[in-house]
Amino acid sequence: MAKLKTGIIIGSTREGRFAAKAADWIYGLAKVREELDVELVDLADYPLPFFTDAVPPAYGPSENAHVQAWQKKIAGLDGYILTAAEYNRGPTGVLKNALDYAYREWNNKPVAFVGYGGVGGARAVEQLRLHAVELQMAPIRTAVHVLLPDFMAVRSGEKSLSGIEHLNQGGGDMLDQFVWWAKALKAARDEDAAVSQAA
Repeated sequence: MAKLKTGIIIGSTREGRFAAKAADWIYGLAKVREELDVELVDLADYPLPFFTDAVPPAYGPSENAHVQAWQKKIAGLDGYILTAAEYNRGPTGVLKNALDYAYREWNNKPVAFVGYGGVGGARAVEQLRLHAVELQMAPIRTAVHVLLPDFMAVRSGEKSLSGIEHLNQGGGDMLDQFVWWAKALKAARDEDAAVSQAA
């Protein structure tokens, strides 16, 4: 099987965002996995408007060039790892908006989460799991949660994420599950495509 194309989506565009640190860290763990072909996907590079299309992505194409570029990027990936800040007990608006701007492109692919903040982004990740199910993704059970003490230590420069062993262990466990699901779902999608072509 070819390497699984995996996008690590930087889920915040805020100035001074921690999301880039989280994304760089999990990228470092994921890129050494021989099964994965990993890339960073920065929402800052995709200036999506807040959802205004008359037709939802599940029912028709967008006429917006930025949306089309985003959908093409998502379609070309076999799975996703989202960095998830928690604002007011939920994920960032820009990340939810990006999820809403695609549909079939997400279907039947795995998604994993790296949350951070006061409770490790747990409440944001919980909401994202619900969104993922509605988008027909397979959310991975094990997530990484960067709790406030580690978050503050990294933010202040006292520590790096890569130097915190329990986070590295958690990241490794998450990636083990992610790879399993990515392989299984890629094989199923390939089989469906072969059946469709033969029909």
